Formats: sequence, C-alpha cells, structure tokens
Amino acid sequence: MSKYEYLTKEGYDKLKAELEELKSTERQKVASAIAEAREKGDLSENAEYDAAKEAQGLLELKINTIEKKMANARILDVSQIDASQVAVLTNVTIKNVKNGKSLTYKIVSETEADLKAKKISVDSPMGKGLLGKKIGDIAVVETPRGNLEFEIVDISI
Repeated sequence: MSKYEYLTKEGYDKLKAELEELKSTERQKVASAIAEAREKGDLSENAEYDAAKEAQGLLELKINTIEKKMANARILDVSQIDASQVAVLTNVTIKNVKNGKSLTYKIVSETEADLKAKKISVDSPMGKGLLGKKIGDIAVVETPRGNLEFEIVDISI
C-alpha cells in the first residue's frame, strides 16, 4: 500500500538535488566526524563517537525517506489539470464567510507545502476541506477552535 507523492517538476528536481547533497557532502562530513572521534580512544566512553554515529543514523533515515518519496512520486503536468474544481496544483481564492477576508492559496503536495509562499498541502485540514469544491461552493474546514466556512471565489492554474 504505497501512497503516491504528487509533485511538480520543480518539486521533484528540488528533492533530487537535496538527495544528492545528502549522499555526497553530508555523508562525507559524518564519516569524517566518526573517524575523528575514533582517533580519540576508547569508544565505550566517547560521547563524540556516539553523537557522530547518531548523526549518521539520522542522515541515513532522511536519505531513505527522500528515496521513498521519489520512488512514489508522480510528476504532475500543469497543462493536464482541470481548473473547474479545486485540485492539486490549482490556485484557489477563498473568502472567509464570517469576516469577508479573501486569500489565495496554491494546493500542493505535503513535500512542497510552504505557508509563507501561500502553498498549502492537500493533506492539511484546509487542503482537505477545499479539494473537489467548485466556484460558489462553501468549504467547511475543521479546526481545533471549530469549523470555518470559506466560499470558493476563483480557481485557476
């Protein structure tokens, strides 16, 4: 049961570059730190060695996670996106029903989500509430402080 990771070409390339950086530069740094700590003597009481080995384990976990994402990646072509409803890679302008404020977000995969850049994940409560909605629909988003209602004002690519 593998979950697909829907990415833009740019998002996939960014992941690929990060993976290459981790495999080449970061692995070398960790290997050097382990070698340096080994030279300091008794490994059973060597905190530097333990820290370097732990850093190695975390690095390998991160590499493994990125490799899995890339293996399950599906690169989306923007020209194939249907803008008649909210979907991955669409820009959606919403209006808060309660206070009338409008915001525009791009719906992206979790990997590419960046709230500062107004890119929200399809897996976030907001993303889940907006997916599949059409212009004029009211999307209900569940939050810890209660449900929020947003009117879909516009959908574009």
